[in-house]
Amino acid sequence: MIMIVGPVGAGKTSLMNALNRNCLKAEKTQSICFTGGMIDTPGEYAQIPRFYSALMVTATQAKLVIMVQDSTDFSKPLPPGFAGMFPRPVTGVITKIDIAGSDNSKAQNCLKQAGVKEPYFSVSAQSGAGIAELTNYLMERGCK
Repeated sequence: MIMIVGPVGAGKTSLMNALNRNCLKAEKTQSICFTGGMIDTPGEYAQIPRFYSALMVTATQAKLVIMVQDSTDFSKPLPPGFAGMFPRPVTGVITKIDIAGSDNSKAQNCLKQAGVKEPYFSVSAQSGAGIAELTNYLMERGCK
């Protein structure tokens, strides 16, 4: 099982849908959802400290945590060292790479500050760019 974490609007549900080859339109995640071997989390849980305990407890059910950073929005960064609170390995995924104004370098820096170690995967849930590489990585680790 994989848990996906990141700020509101970072593309967590769209990423989950792309990894599961699900063509549904992403809707706002209101609560922690278990779908297709993945755990989708509301962005507020990563942005409001009182919800951190819910993320930590839920992560115990996952084999890997994917931390998502939108490559076009740096106004809601995750706290420094945020990845360190998870009892599972954390992998960084940069989303929305196909949108004008995306900045992969800035997104990598945000993930690094949040405590996520390389490698980072750059993807577009809309075009499918980078999804195969991420899927292969997850399969190699027995997560998919």
